[in-house]
Amino acid sequence: MTTPDDDIRLIREAVATACSKFDDTYWAACDADHRFPREFYNVMAEGGWIGIAIPEEYGGGGRGVSEAAAVLEEVAASGACMNGASAIHLSIFGMHPVVLHGSEEMKREYLPRVADGSLHIAFGVTEPDAGTDTAKITTRAVRDGDTYVINGRKVWTTKALESDRVLLLTRTTPREEVAKPHQGMTLFLVDLHAKGVDIRAIPKMGRNAVASCETRYDDVVVPVTDRVGEEGKGFYYLLDGLNAERVLVASEAIGIGRAALRAAVRYANERIVFDRPIGKNQGIAFPLAQAHAQLRAADLMVKEAARLIDAGEPCGEEANLAKYLAAEAAFFAADRAVQTFGGFGYATEYHVERYFREARLQRIAPISQELVLAYVAEHVLGLPRSH
Repeated sequence: MTTPDDDIRLIREAVATACSKFDDTYWAACDADHRFPREFYNVMAEGGWIGIAIPEEYGGGGRGVSEAAAVLEEVAASGACMNGASAIHLSIFGMHPVVLHGSEEMKREYLPRVADGSLHIAFGVTEPDAGTDTAKITTRAVRDGDTYVINGRKVWTTKALESDRVLLLTRTTPREEVAKPHQGMTLFLVDLHAKGVDIRAIPKMGRNAVASCETRYDDVVVPVTDRVGEEGKGFYYLLDGLNAERVLVASEAIGIGRAALRAAVRYANERIVFDRPIGKNQGIAFPLAQAHAQLRAADLMVKEAARLIDAGEPCGEEANLAKYLAAEAAFFAADRAVQTFGGFGYATEYHVERYFREARLQRIAPISQELVLAYVAEHVLGLPRSH
């Protein structure tokens, strides 16, 4: 009889085997060419990994956050980093609001196609003038009989160019007409091929195999049947998945840190300077040992937060700390990897500069380290609200 730990170990081994078909050279080429990793995506879809967290009745694996986190960590740790994880991340858990609040018709139409990889999904929340202050979004959806007409603009919509649908957060009631700022927002599953949708990639530092996009909606007509749940409750539907999202992003950060540390240790053992391997020098060895310690500690917090989510227990502190600690540990490991390689660490040939660029993203997305600390200060320590 296998235990939950045995299951996760087997998942990790299977995912690592699948990812071994795609080496650093593959990921460097995808990143340099701004090319979506379709070959990798198809292998993960064929293995059933993309649908791992979608309920079995809709064609998925019916597993929890712990298993999904294991998949994404192994993907990132293979050297794919965020280019690999972001290619499948939203499909693995982005449809959670639909699972919980979508109509039965919506679930049966879309979830099986997400699970088998044939339907790509994007997520549209952030706006240029709102940022993380979601209550100030201005993308507007106005009811017109059996349809809504949507106008507005989003930024940082990951994978919009490849996606067929976007989970789009809109305002259906102006902010000045609601009692609380986060009321009056509605979630839709919008067809990205509809008339009036315009998508453009945003040039950026890293993770270039998966585009981050500006999306414009100009009189886009959306049927009522594409509304997720009730009108006006969209923001609260998103809250159901925020802790899980933090844990999954944290697991990806751990994976990047593992990839960076593995490369640095190998190089420190092989690189001979002054007739000795540079790993003999404490100036090299101690920072790498520290990176290992920080990654192990962060990993324990990620596992604890995932366990609490799967058990249906409160985990705001644990999920936020998992994201914070993992992001810091991953960036430290990637930074020390570049330092270990010295000048060669700055060259694309050795890949650690790519790990470094992708690890930097973890400290600002999907929530900044500063906002995590603000949460801890207010909700854990009981200090006055700072924003």
